[in-house]
Amino acid sequence: MSSRRQNPYRGADARTRAAKAAGFPARSVFKLEEIDRRIGLLRAGMRVLDLGAAPGSWSLYASQRLGRGGKLVAVDLAPLTVALGPQAEVLEADAFAPETAAALATRGPFDVVLSDMAPSTSGDRFTDQTRSFDLFCRALELALGLLRPGGAFVGKIFMGGEFDAARARVRAAFDAVRVIRPEATRQHSYEIFLVGTGLRAPPAPELAEPGA
Repeated sequence: MSSRRQNPYRGADARTRAAKAAGFPARSVFKLEEIDRRIGLLRAGMRVLDLGAAPGSWSLYASQRLGRGGKLVAVDLAPLTVALGPQAEVLEADAFAPETAAALATRGPFDVVLSDMAPSTSGDRFTDQTRSFDLFCRALELALGLLRPGGAFVGKIFMGGEFDAARARVRAAFDAVRVIRPEATRQHSYEIFLVGTGLRAPPAPELAEPGA
């Protein structure tokens, strides 16, 4: 059986049409554009990792901002639907597979790690929020191993009971944390973005005292 209720996400709205007119496959480009504008996230020459990159709007926007002197690595199990410039590399792989993490380590460290990843939704809000929290934490953990000190992380999460725990994890590693709900977010969506800037360097290991 199928529901006859109107799907609020169905159909192309003005932002979807504007994105496609500008050469981007999805309206999500405007979310990253706003985050970038508000915090000065992306600059020419940076090294950026885009997790869950398909269909490719964020990757295309980022590669344009980085210019030829920068480097973008886009990772997704699905292929991207846009062509990126020579400064970009696309890996069709599971971002969390050990072999992918090892490959990414050879391409880092990165100045920025982006994650617009979301779980496949079940229709149960609590379940979807829990899955989103788990996915966010996995993306953050991967980012912490690949970012340079001073780097930034942008991660999508569904607002729910575990949001404060997610924000605390970002706050524990970065100098500043921002919570941003871009204007391009659909009215019915409960997604939000946590942005950590200024990754703190890990503490230096303590040296054992002589004779200890």
